Amino acid sequence: MPTAALDTPDLRKTRGAFFTPPEIAEFLAAWAVRGPDSSVLDPTCGESVFLSAAARRLEKMGATSSSIAKLLTGVDLHRPSLEMSRKLLADEGFGARLVQSDFFDLSTPDQIGDKLGWQDAVIGNPPFIRYQEFKGEARTKGLAAALAQGVRLSRLTSSWAPTLVHSAAFLKPDGRLAMVCPSELLTVGYAEPIRAWLQQRFAAVKLVMFERLQFEDAEEQVVLLVAEGRGPCEGFWVHHVRDATELTEGHILDPMPTSPAATGKWSDLALSSQHRSLIKRIHARMKRLDDYGTPELGGVTGNNAFFTMSERTRREYNIDLKHLVPISPPGTRHLKGLAFSRADWEERRLENERVWLLQPEAPLRAAGLKRYLAEGEQNKVHEAYKCSIRDPWWRPPAAPVPDLFFTYMSHRYPRLIANTSGATLLNSMHGVRLKSGIKALAKVALPLLVLNSATMVGAETLGRSYGGGILKMEPREAASLPMPTLEHLEAAWNLLEDQQAALDQHLCDGEWWCVVAEVDRVLLKDVMDLSPEEITGLQEAAAFMRVRRTRETEEREQ
Repeated sequence: MPTAALDTPDLRKTRGAFFTPPEIAEFLAAWAVRGPDSSVLDPTCGESVFLSAAARRLEKMGATSSSIAKLLTGVDLHRPSLEMSRKLLADEGFGARLVQSDFFDLSTPDQIGDKLGWQDAVIGNPPFIRYQEFKGEARTKGLAAALAQGVRLSRLTSSWAPTLVHSAAFLKPDGRLAMVCPSELLTVGYAEPIRAWLQQRFAAVKLVMFERLQFEDAEEQVVLLVAEGRGPCEGFWVHHVRDATELTEGHILDPMPTSPAATGKWSDLALSSQHRSLIKRIHARMKRLDDYGTPELGGVTGNNAFFTMSERTRREYNIDLKHLVPISPPGTRHLKGLAFSRADWEERRLENERVWLLQPEAPLRAAGLKRYLAEGEQNKVHEAYKCSIRDPWWRPPAAPVPDLFFTYMSHRYPRLIANTSGATLLNSMHGVRLKSGIKALAKVALPLLVLNSATMVGAETLGRSYGGGILKMEPREAASLPMPTLEHLEAAWNLLEDQQAALDQHLCDGEWWCVVAEVDRVLLKDVMDLSPEEITGLQEAAAFMRVRRTRETEEREQ
């Protein structure tokens, strides 16, 4: 059977191998290779798409086939990929030094035992293995390699990050780095040390961002990172293209300087400098969510299917209410309006949704409850990790009843929902406990006033986009969400209170854009006195970020 036939998509995904479109490889090679004597390293060469592009670039610049074979170096742990690289290069009349090794096992040129030497250019597409699978010896070696370059990465790091840092250690002082990176580079907390390192290591860093997905077998958006020279960084340049076909149009790496944040995420680099400036100016006039209250995690049971139950199940086992606490059912689909009331909870109960959280009171005397727990043990519920470290295993923690629910996993936008039901919550959403002095106003006003374009674009830049277009916000990110000041909140609420019922109905009917338009008119225009151009700019930025995030799903459905 041919070697390629043995390398299935699942196997490639396991080792983080997503093959790069030729247009991207050609573009990066054209930028990185500056002369016919440029040495080029691909640290995870796969099936030589970058080496082939570099070879063609060198040949075009006057290098001979024999010299090209000495200038190109490819590393890969996967022997079949190296064999395929050798064949594909040979088919074009090229050769290269191909090294089978874990890249992290290779000493850098400033260390004893170096075998690769200094390079004029390092190009490639580092393997993308999420931290859950990037573990054991592989993770230990990767983190150690990054630390040797002064970059301390957390154990939540995916594989691409230490590969990027270790790759740069092979560059000559004025060498060029040209890599395909996941958009995590811009958006996740664990990449913060990478962002700081880029600003210190290189004199110039340029990013190319795509509106569309570029890898058919991956859901992750990518950015092209090109960097050169000795730092610290004198400027960042960002260019946006629709897809790889636009890389050949014009001089897209011509200077377009920007100033990313010294700390935090770079998600806003997807926006124009005018939009970034506008957002920064408006957000400076606003407060944060944690000025009103503290975002908190929902309860973690270890097995929601067992520890949450419907009214039908409660009656089947005759479980007394003293062993249960009311919860908002798992998930957030039922939270359509501005509030979740006791009547809403009762409706969910009558529809036999999971509205009860098991909280047994010892001693366990009731026969039905004992039977239910015994069935749990038969199904090995008590062996799940969260249950096994809990004593007793059958009593999961109940989060405090929040004043507001926060939908931290969202498709269109995150929302705040007033909790007037008395129910607690699970970790399918966050809770917000409001400060006592402002609780009455904030509880009724924030769920409506949060639906403004300034806050919504803030969510896009603070949160993280997941596959399928989902926006996720952890409690720390939710805490930073821009909110109207207390003065503006009160003024806007006084103008909108009479419309609350009508706006709530729009939300329940899925007509969220009507609500945002009205809140923008009152809060941003009438209360905050923003100009029509400023409001339009915020609306454009929010819409652009939302469409960019969700287009992954839309394109796949076309």
